[in-house]
Amino acid sequence: MTIFDEATAVHRRADGLYDAQPDARFAIVAPGGSTPPAVNGGALLATILRAVLSESRHPHPVATSAHFLRVPLLAPARIEVTWLKQGGTAATARAALAQDGKVILDTTVTTGTVPDGRAAGNSANGDGASSADLDWTGPPPDFPDIADCIDLGQWPGTIASDGSAGYAGHVAMLMDPATAGWRNGEPSGRAEMRGYFRLREDRDPDAYLLAMAVDGLPPVVFGLGVTGWSPTVELTWHMRAVPSPGPLAVQTRSRHVSGGWFDEEAEVWDSAGRLVAQSKQLARVGRGPLRGLANGATEATGATEAVRATEAVRATEAVRATEAAGATEAGGGVSANVSQPER
Repeated sequence: MTIFDEATAVHRRADGLYDAQPDARFAIVAPGGSTPPAVNGGALLATILRAVLSESRHPHPVATSAHFLRVPLLAPARIEVTWLKQGGTAATARAALAQDGKVILDTTVTTGTVPDGRAAGNSANGDGASSADLDWTGPPPDFPDIADCIDLGQWPGTIASDGSAGYAGHVAMLMDPATAGWRNGEPSGRAEMRGYFRLREDRDPDAYLLAMAVDGLPPVVFGLGVTGWSPTVELTWHMRAVPSPGPLAVQTRSRHVSGGWFDEEAEVWDSAGRLVAQSKQLARVGRGPLRGLANGATEATGATEAVRATEAVRATEAVRATEAAGATEAGGGVSANVSQPER
């Protein structure tokens, strides 16, 4: 059993009732410092999905909607699963992870069956075929060769005082250099991330790892110079196929950043070039200082509101007056120093 499987394990107490424990090995920052050891939301989702799938007649979580209400303690938790419908094609359950009588993560999960790795993709069947046999996928993003990517490695706070490692010690994120300039104080000016995701242990991807991959890369707003923790408030993800062995290629991007909120869409592709997961989430912008927005970030221009805001920093007074309507002079919600809701 891998560390990931241990960290997301559940133990059945009764029908619809399970014991679990948020695990410090998947905390974004290891315990012992001034920053709360918040466990990665995808690891929490994987934990809940283990409870749901253990009771479902269907093998895959085809649609999961999750609301992250509070930061979990590194302490025992209880998962309660209630089935809303059991059908022959799909079944839907509500599942909540709670500690001390307070719900930490509330989800609705629909289970069903998706194609496995042997299914052929990127084709539309001819006349006379059943609509159920239709199989078409749009073109994938332009991922670089994995050998040309930058391993983010272990960031500050990964290693606890006792020597144990948190999230970055168990997950490898190999980033497209075009989306990794924020590491050196030179954000791209685009709200996007692109790279490869895998465990550092030898383990093939599956539904549980997909649940973590859709929320596994750094927040897209890092590309706009944002720093600090950007907590997810709501996330919905869809499993589209059983992934083939090998690293997962992930692209995330945002369409709008304002008022301290941002959206983030993710696509996850497997080593065979198939789209295996999609997600969209709403999150809070990190409260750290903005970095690099005025020192060349605008060279990577784009159509998003956030990029237009960075352009306004260097534009004329007339352009700033036009661009900043309803926003702050420094770029509206992108630069807002907001407080985070209770998580």
